[in-house]
Amino acid sequence: MADSLHAVRAAAAFETAVLDNGLTVRVHTMPGFTGVHAIYATRFGSVDRAFLLDGRRVEVPAGVAHFLEHKMFENEEGDAFTLFARTGASANAYTSFTRTCYLFSTSDSTAENLDILLSFVSRPYFTPETVAKEQGIIGEEIRQYDDSPDWQLLFGLYRCLYHTHPIRDDIAGSVESIAQITPELLYDCVDAFYRPQNMVLAVAGNVTMGEVLDACARANLPARPSTVERVPPVDAPGIAETRREATMSVAKPVLGVGFKEDPAAVKSLRAEMLADLLPEVICGSMTPLYRRLYDEGLISAGFSGEASVMPGVFSFFFGGETSDPETVRRLLLEEIAHIRREGVDAELFALCRNQLYGEFVQDLENIEGVAGALASTFFQDRTPADEIEALMSLTHRDADEALRDWLREENSATMVIRPAGGD
Repeated sequence: MADSLHAVRAAAAFETAVLDNGLTVRVHTMPGFTGVHAIYATRFGSVDRAFLLDGRRVEVPAGVAHFLEHKMFENEEGDAFTLFARTGASANAYTSFTRTCYLFSTSDSTAENLDILLSFVSRPYFTPETVAKEQGIIGEEIRQYDDSPDWQLLFGLYRCLYHTHPIRDDIAGSVESIAQITPELLYDCVDAFYRPQNMVLAVAGNVTMGEVLDACARANLPARPSTVERVPPVDAPGIAETRREATMSVAKPVLGVGFKEDPAAVKSLRAEMLADLLPEVICGSMTPLYRRLYDEGLISAGFSGEASVMPGVFSFFFGGETSDPETVRRLLLEEIAHIRREGVDAELFALCRNQLYGEFVQDLENIEGVAGALASTFFQDRTPADEIEALMSLTHRDADEALRDWLREENSATMVIRPAGGD
């Protein structure tokens, strides 16, 4: 295993540079690849709802980070997607709970595409007219999310588990919340979070650090002198609600079971990797629980679990389509209690850990996966190799110890979405 980890660390090796303006650049040159994937990202997501800018408190409504994602690819000259299309590049952007990312993939004109990326994301342009237009566009997008069972299940569970934490709010916000957005508010957020010191440029593929640094020099991105202090979100102890139900246009009921944990329990990288691994040990495709539920026709193939770790949040979610939500919920809780009582099966734990290891390694074999890993791990002050080494250091005894406190039924909530018009 030591040789394997050494090989993975070599494969995950990258160059890094911190520019005079504070921007961190991470580049992984991948010989033999013809394409390039670049991500320009900021540590600003939907849960960032309050901060001090030069000592002045700024509070923002739900959806501002996502709103900025839309607006930062647009300026007086047009929108960046049009320019990327002219070079043949494929471009996109997305907002998560904790970050906003702008990206492109190309097999040609790397320098030109880097220039487009750095130029648009660094030159904000907001007017009352453009903000009002975007409010209408995003309002339609929000209504589309209202029709997504998976999306409604996720946020239904968050609203059960958390009392006031902004994770309860849709990443895009609501029609009412985005109506409060003004150009002045957007410029405050740019000053606070779209500063090079708060951002990373991660590039992988047929590219060199020199080429990327040349693009940064051409962009001439200034450091923003303002002082910024985040106001971290907090939540009251305990869960807000034990159960929610809804009806939607679904063929089968959809079940979600969530567990709220103490965020202080994941202060180490090993603890975070263990949190990622535990759902696979409990109901992954190789587990007795999954096989029983699937063989008896109680769940669809996509039933799974995952952990969420972010400022003020540590939680687990299990769910998917099921013909019998109450039976599946009961069997899930019984299996967790059984594992807590009897201990985690060492062989199953090793199989699940190795499966996750394989997924990590697979991500390092394509340019999108490498650039994504370089960007995401930067915001967590680590590297992809650090994550893999922490994962492979875990044993079933670590899981046994964690289960003394994690995944207790009294900290759980249930969300069920039933077919509209059903009994």
